[in-house]
Amino acid sequence: MNNMENSVKNVLHMESITMQFGGVVAVNGLTLDVNEHEIVALIGPNGAGKTTAFNCVTGIYQPTFGSVSFNGEVILADTPQGKMRRLYEGDITPTDLTPVRKTPDQVTKLGIARTFQNIRLFGALTVFENVLIAKHMRAKQNVFSATLRLNHAEEKRMREESMELLEMQGLAHLKDEIASSLPYGLQRRLEIARALATSPSLLLLDEPAAGMNPQETQDLTDFIHKIRDDYHLTIFMIEHHMDLVMQISDRIYVLDFGKLIAHGTPDQVQNNPKVIEAYLGVSEDAED
Repeated sequence: MNNMENSVKNVLHMESITMQFGGVVAVNGLTLDVNEHEIVALIGPNGAGKTTAFNCVTGIYQPTFGSVSFNGEVILADTPQGKMRRLYEGDITPTDLTPVRKTPDQVTKLGIARTFQNIRLFGALTVFENVLIAKHMRAKQNVFSATLRLNHAEEKRMREESMELLEMQGLAHLKDEIASSLPYGLQRRLEIARALATSPSLLLLDEPAAGMNPQETQDLTDFIHKIRDDYHLTIFMIEHHMDLVMQISDRIYVLDFGKLIAHGTPDQVQNNPKVIEAYLGVSEDAED
């Protein structure tokens, strides 16, 4: 047992993450782990703080308190104000005051990619161009430099890799279609393909099944398993579609009003009274 536990590689560690906006605490003391090759879900009612937690991983937000580590390296930690407060309270020493904050571009370079609840494609560009630009963004630093041409050999390699990616995702026959013209489920798949073009080891999916019908959701479930195995990915996702969550997740964390109220396997979580109460508003002591 100990040998198995020691062989587990931690990919993402969030330690005591608190995110404040003025007087509003959106995430309160969240600690969680995502291990290599897992599919881990973060769930909770609307407004629970799930997307805020994602934004703390990708560098959009710097946590007020706490730290985010990726493959053992701290990539985000307390804001300057948060550090001063912790210094005052004696939690850290003056030598710990140096701020740690990777930008979203730097986070992507490290190997973290994400999708968004609201699909963010270049709608006027083709399917192929959407993936190719993501390849360029991996090589460059941002979308503006990504539009600049590289040397011929590198450009040729990126075009070939983009086409291979579309073929693996079953989108090659749509390469010349305008992205905004695709059905919703295929737009979602294209967004995931574009994230894969940055060669991540950790993929964050923000409500990938949002707006999908039952067949599209089942197709997505199979697709997520496939890309996890084909690309040796670790996947961390937010999702409201509970059938998908319970079917696909190795482990689940549950947030409510910014606080972690439960975590465990799908069976453990779906039978947890605190989770039932958070979703249904039913007290543990309620009687029929």
